[in-house]
Amino acid sequence: MRLIYAADIHGAFERVKALLSETVADLYIIAGDLIDIPFYTMNTAINYHELQSFFHGLRFRMKKEEMKIDDFVDELLDMPDTSEEIEEKGSKYQQYTIRARRVLQQKYKVLENIMAIKQTTPVFSLPGNYDMDLKYTSLHERDLHLHWHNVQGLKIAGYGGANIWTPGIPERYVVDYQDDNSTGGKRKEMIGFFKAVNPDVIVTHQPAHGIHDRVLQFGTSGSTALRSFCDNNPVLACLTGHIHADWGFQISEKTIYLNPSNFGEVTLLTGGVSEGGFFYALEFDNHTVQKIIFKKLVDDRIYDIIDYFQEKGRWVEKIIDQERYNALKAGENYDMKIKKCSHIPEIQLYNEIKQFYRMSQTDETEERLDKLEEVAKLIEEKLQDDIGMDVLGSTNMGVCQAGSDIDFVLYIRCPEDVTNLNECTQYKKAQALLEEILRPDYAFHIMDCIDLGVVERAIQEKNYECEMTQRFVSYRSICRPINYRVISPVEDLLNKDMDFRSELEGSIQSYLKIFINTSQNTRSFDKYENRLNAIGIKLPESIRQKVMDYLNRNDK
Repeated sequence: MRLIYAADIHGAFERVKALLSETVADLYIIAGDLIDIPFYTMNTAINYHELQSFFHGLRFRMKKEEMKIDDFVDELLDMPDTSEEIEEKGSKYQQYTIRARRVLQQKYKVLENIMAIKQTTPVFSLPGNYDMDLKYTSLHERDLHLHWHNVQGLKIAGYGGANIWTPGIPERYVVDYQDDNSTGGKRKEMIGFFKAVNPDVIVTHQPAHGIHDRVLQFGTSGSTALRSFCDNNPVLACLTGHIHADWGFQISEKTIYLNPSNFGEVTLLTGGVSEGGFFYALEFDNHTVQKIIFKKLVDDRIYDIIDYFQEKGRWVEKIIDQERYNALKAGENYDMKIKKCSHIPEIQLYNEIKQFYRMSQTDETEERLDKLEEVAKLIEEKLQDDIGMDVLGSTNMGVCQAGSDIDFVLYIRCPEDVTNLNECTQYKKAQALLEEILRPDYAFHIMDCIDLGVVERAIQEKNYECEMTQRFVSYRSICRPINYRVISPVEDLLNKDMDFRSELEGSIQSYLKIFINTSQNTRSFDKYENRLNAIGIKLPESIRQKVMDYLNRNDK
């Protein structure tokens, strides 16, 4: 079973959409903080924050700390001797709180529509300290707080919220966080729930004491009750968040603790921005964790940063992407500094259409993508060599059916003295293995093969005339990668010189126009639309027009 875990979303709904569209898993957990602010404008959020801070200080001075701010304001307004200033501020605060509830519920409805992209794959959510209790929202059926699920034999249980007051979020609607150290040992809701369920995987927002819980200048902030439970029970993994900077992988008493850092962008106390995009992919087999990959989503690209796997009974860390790893470790942004690629109009339009189709991605598509990932892994094990792929056709668009072929481009590295791919031993071996593994179940076509070494040298030399590099740029602009870790160093090198990339895209523009208007390409889009119609999805007129613009056809 493959589980994908992202935490601290902070309103990055489009990024969640990209994650669900660009990955295949058996289970997704999208954990708090899901929301950034409970309003649509920062100015309103600031006004509310100022009023909330005023009443927070007032309840402290009046020794009413045990009351929620919302209840405290209600009580003040009921008092006969309340001043005009308090009445005015209290009334505004109540109005803002009602408005916050409505906006929050609207935002969760948007997020629910995004999560519904995965029609047959479970997607669970967990509230953080920035969230409403999800039982009052459109996400109530996905809510992991005080809920558990059995997914392929694994018990997954969650407990949301955090032991902290969060300014700017209505206290009335948040999760009432209760573990024994937050309530003086009087209420043990969290631990009582976990004891009753006995979960294999625990998901919490607040981390366990001493693990991924260190806040700069304040020390540890985690739950001792959670740490004690995991230390004394057979918990395979404890997935947490909340403390963005104290991310990582750690083991204590056989429990694996994971904090992926923030998935959404977060404004820092220094005024800067932490770019986010980080998540984990966990692979389970026979009730054990087999492998963990720490990943980063950048636009629609997913980079593998660290592999964790067992070797001779010990967990091993293997850094895949040294530059992104170093940047995160140093608390620095990496991808925000890279100039974004602005594609030529034909490519931009194609990708907009593609993203629409992928929102209705079929199970048959996910099955094929999963199989290709498996093939790439097997080739690595058998040949001790990596291959990458770029998927084209219906698998790229996400509209495969039972009999659909798989069309893809193969990426390998041949020795420098090999000038003909047909003479490359790596290519021949990979081709034979692909035939052996795929052919019994799927019809497939290797549409092209790209030698990454040739492309790398052409980029370094700024060789605009290298046809293989032109093809590489074309595929990378519109296709869906498999085992992207093999391709990403070369595309990163390409993206460091965006003028060079843009020039290459321009050089292939005329070829794209010829391809676009072929009858085969036109029939493909007719076929994709018919497949959507068959499952009850009508192509919106806006998307239909984009297809017509893309195909350069005026007839509808």
